[in-house]
Amino acid sequence: MNILQRSSGRKCSANKPMQRWFFPALLLIFLGACLFSLLAGSTRLNLPDAVRAALQGNTGDPACRILLHVRLPRTLASVLSGSALAVSGVLLQAALGNPLAAPNLIGVNAGAGFAAVLLLTAFPSLSGAVPFAAFAGALGASLLIFALAAGTGARRSTILLAGVAVSSILTAGINALKTLFPDQLFNANTFLIGGFSGVSLRNLSPAWILIAAGLLSAALSARETDLLTLGDETAAGLGLNVPLTRFFLLMAASCLAGAAVSFSGLIGFVGLLVPHIARRFTGCRHRLLIPASALLGAALVLVCDTLSRVLFAPYELPVGILLSLLGGPFFLFLLLHKKSGRET
Repeated sequence: MNILQRSSGRKCSANKPMQRWFFPALLLIFLGACLFSLLAGSTRLNLPDAVRAALQGNTGDPACRILLHVRLPRTLASVLSGSALAVSGVLLQAALGNPLAAPNLIGVNAGAGFAAVLLLTAFPSLSGAVPFAAFAGALGASLLIFALAAGTGARRSTILLAGVAVSSILTAGINALKTLFPDQLFNANTFLIGGFSGVSLRNLSPAWILIAAGLLSAALSARETDLLTLGDETAAGLGLNVPLTRFFLLMAASCLAGAAVSFSGLIGFVGLLVPHIARRFTGCRHRLLIPASALLGAALVLVCDTLSRVLFAPYELPVGILLSLLGGPFFLFLLLHKKSGRET
């Protein structure tokens, strides 16, 4: 697809030797992060002994209980959330044509959070429907921002500002519900910051199904996503149904972000950090960028969550704080290093 390479420019290119070693190295980093997450914490585990106890059915063994009921669910939650938010960022940046687009920056996370909090406030017994409510809220926020930009003929850079405004409104709605209904939302602080404390395997269902469907859809639509990044006129000239493709990508991104938010809370900056880092090694081809972002996002959240457990043990720092400390400076770096006069 030579036209894509010519249109992408130097910043999206990656040399072939770098691509060859990047994926094996990333896979090793991911597996190491999984092992780190399973073993590290306020109580260090001997993995062989814990696995042996689990296989023998010795659920009374303390190490076995910690591994099965604390560390394993938390590791799976970190993997699912990190990969979902990272790929959601990739899709949003392609659909909106803005490299600064990310689920937390343009209101997608806030939309998912508001819908989830509203459901828990109105129908506390329907906690199992939180992933679907979060998905609906994320999709609604995405479509609202897109409609505002398209309806006013706004420049691409204005989409980010519209997203910030929508995010502020939805966050205000979350805080209002939290203030008015404190009994129903007694643990809302953890949700608003983002973290995996207390997560269980039951919390991951049916969210993992939505995440798996979203990741598969993103991978299968890699070619169409590549075409969309060439610009609307060029993509349409190559036979792409631009409005339908953009809507599909927004829906997939909302599915991923909404499902992740349902059990991880409002974790931010993963969808901004990871795609930019992955592009340095893979280039702009989404058939490489999407799996690279999924693995890198999972590894990043795994490492940050584990560090949040061990840095101040036995006290725990919510992983959302650590990710914000990383993501905030990175966002400022992107803003300061944009080329003068270049539209994003």
